[in-house]
Amino acid sequence: MNPPSSLPQPLALVIEDDQQLAEIFSKALALADYHTEIIADGAMAMVRLSQVVPQLIVLDLHIPYIPGNKLLAKIRTDPLLQKTTVIVATADSIMAASLEDQADFVLLKPISFAQLRDIALRLKSARQ
Repeated sequence: MNPPSSLPQPLALVIEDDQQLAEIFSKALALADYHTEIIADGAMAMVRLSQVVPQLIVLDLHIPYIPGNKLLAKIRTDPLLQKTTVIVATADSIMAASLEDQADFVLLKPISFAQLRDIALRLKSARQ
């Protein structure tokens, strides 16, 4: 049996206004051993990003108050967040294509639980 890891769980933010999808994404990331927080709108995400440096963000583009593309631009210009991996999760294929150079991954909805979990596991193991 392996001893428990003494490393803290990395933080992952799920920025998604669809509560059901947010829960699914959060559970997938938790299975990949991330500590997750769900944020339902862009304004709250902006506040939270001024307080923490997550290792991973799953970002919906169509969220209230501050849209995901503007949030992504802020993340990419913030020196504290330069190592944060951003997975854009959207059903908008046109907007997704326009952000491929800014996001680390672009996933088109519907996104499977296993797909997100497996990507998160690979990302986590690559950082260790």
